[in-house]
Amino acid sequence: MPAAEFPDPRDADDLALLVEAARAAGEIALRHFREDPESWEKDGGQGPVSEADLEVDRMLRAELGGARPGYGWLSEETEDAGARREARLDAERVFICDPIDGTRAFLKGEETWGNAIAIVQNGVVRAGVMFLPARGAMYAASLGGGATLDGAALSPSARTDLTGADALVSAAGMRPERWKGAPPPVTRHFRASLCYRLCLVAQGRFDCSISVGGVWEWDAAAGDVILREAGAAVSDARGDRPVYNRPEPRLSGLIASAPGLHGAILERLAPHD
Repeated sequence: MPAAEFPDPRDADDLALLVEAARAAGEIALRHFREDPESWEKDGGQGPVSEADLEVDRMLRAELGGARPGYGWLSEETEDAGARREARLDAERVFICDPIDGTRAFLKGEETWGNAIAIVQNGVVRAGVMFLPARGAMYAASLGGGATLDGAALSPSARTDLTGADALVSAAGMRPERWKGAPPPVTRHFRASLCYRLCLVAQGRFDCSISVGGVWEWDAAAGDVILREAGAAVSDARGDRPVYNRPEPRLSGLIASAPGLHGAILERLAPHD
């Protein structure tokens, strides 16, 4: 087992730091929530961003960077280029952050958005949190330390039959060309925040989350460790373990599920580039 996958005394301290930072991020976001914050569409069809996203990003970068000055930084709302990218690729540990995951839900006044923050070392997520400020719900996990929701242990669904499974997946993810033969006969659900979808699988409220397109690391990293520590199965769409803090921080899909469903999902997926 790679050294990065063994528990490390730093992980508990880092997780405590993430919990504190996520709560502070939530306070900022809630000041803008349902107050018609300024927002606009990003270039390249990458979705909306708001003044709240940027304010949370600035605070997290300052506070987390001040607490762990040797850690790298990767965030959806911070330009990742030049010296900053080189610094995170060279750093032993790196923060990976989505200041507001589920911005569309946030702007609609829905409650299913949150602050997702993780710490990665050698491609492996060491600690992660997903905080839903509008609900006061804190999902948290560290490597070897288990996964919790507000302090209560999480565990995934025990389902083994894909037929009728409750799946969190977009309509695009169920297009016939994504699957061998035909899409699986699941019951489809959706939430705007990918990290929240992953947490719901870790919690056992849904049987699987299927993302077959490219997935940004900041949407997945915190949920990855929460899933693993809860006992759920997680891989990219090829069946490989996701590796984080890469030069191009984008994963080849993400499949998260009850352990008894993971193989069946991968078997039915069409070959993935």
